[in-house]
Amino acid sequence: MNTATIPGPRTAAALAARRRKTETALQRIHEAITRLRREKAQVSVAAVARRADVSRTFLYDNPQARTAVATAMAEAGERRSQMLADQEDEREATWRERALNAEDTLKAAHTEILDQRTRIGELLGQICDLQAEWTEETIQRITTENTTLKQRVRQLTADNRTLDERLKAARSNLRFQDRRLADLEARITDPGTTP
Repeated sequence: MNTATIPGPRTAAALAARRRKTETALQRIHEAITRLRREKAQVSVAAVARRADVSRTFLYDNPQARTAVATAMAEAGERRSQMLADQEDEREATWRERALNAEDTLKAAHTEILDQRTRIGELLGQICDLQAEWTEETIQRITTENTTLKQRVRQLTADNRTLDERLKAARSNLRFQDRRLADLEARITDPGTTP
């Protein structure tokens, strides 16, 4: 009878315990990978070994563990690549939008500059027209009239100031005369008072 093919009860128990230990370790590995994904942490052999409380050797030696970690790392790499591609697309869209806005602003600025140049040209033309109408003799006459008018304004301002002072003095005299008149009327009505 061949005893090598039939394991003894102790060997069977040891194999069963080893199988349970391996299955428990595999379950912890899957849970560790799930936690790492949920936390958006980097999936690596070291991180999974640390989270699952298994050795790196176990992760490399056990085919199921090795496959689970390799698959998780590949998916994380794909997600990272997709995320980087999305960020790049978003950045490009932002730059495209900024470029379009800048282009619109530039067009508006060119239009405004053209309008301003046109307006400046019109105003310069009006200035030239005004200068052409004025001869040297006319300018001299207007300057003389302006000087005369300024002197007249100064004279009128001085006269106005003098008249204003006279008016104030007259009002003061009138108030004094009103008080004096009221005093005299009071004396006339009451002859018993002495001056």
